Amino acid sequence: MLENEANPTLSKSTGLPRKRFYRARAHSNPLSDSHFPVPTSPCHVNLSLHFPQFCSSSDQIDSSKKIQFADIGCGFGGLLISLSTLFPDTLMIGMELRDKVTEYVKERILALRLANPGQYQNISVVRTNSMKYIPNFFEKGQLSKMFFLFPDPHFKEKNHRRRVISTHLLDEYAYALGVGGIIYTITDVEELGDWMKACLESHPMFEAITEEELEADPVVKLLSSATEESQKVARNGGQTFQAVYRRIMPAT
Repeated sequence: MLENEANPTLSKSTGLPRKRFYRARAHSNPLSDSHFPVPTSPCHVNLSLHFPQFCSSSDQIDSSKKIQFADIGCGFGGLLISLSTLFPDTLMIGMELRDKVTEYVKERILALRLANPGQYQNISVVRTNSMKYIPNFFEKGQLSKMFFLFPDPHFKEKNHRRRVISTHLLDEYAYALGVGGIIYTITDVEELGDWMKACLESHPMFEAITEEELEADPVVKLLSSATEESQKVARNGGQTFQAVYRRIMPAT
């Protein structure tokens, strides 16, 4: 409590960071140059810094200790926190371009770990540009799930190249996803929903998940409820458009 009183960025009642101290623009330009460290290859990602309870500095090459879920543009970390308790033994990371938002998520995770010993040790966040550096973080076929929740719609046609889902970027995501891995997308912008679905539908390495599988997948329910953006859409009575696809081997 004394620590919270000394640190105004933390809530006195919950110990969690307060968003008003981490204000940031809703979106960033992914094509602009940003300055942050980038690993030269996946083997240079220091897992012990992100998941100290799971990984020591000496077992970086342990194949059982690899990140399996990636939340691209993770925002304030709501999905990561929900997934953490649903998959407590799965390492997952949020990738966020905005520096203040990344710092907020870091502080949020640290506060949750402190308040809940033994929990939330399997989630972390990194500031990076996932449109440029996915191959720097993940080996071929490493991931089993990728999330793209409420990405920037970049409404103007000249800015469509900034969209995080595109035909050429799906090539990189297909590289990082193992066969059978799933890519989850959702938006409240119908045109963007149609765009993402069309990109996935036309890509030879993805196929749509059936309705039966969607209903049985507990993760699907989180898409429209776990994040701050999804909760805002729900409060406003908005509509959402999702596309969930599986990574497959292309037909020969």
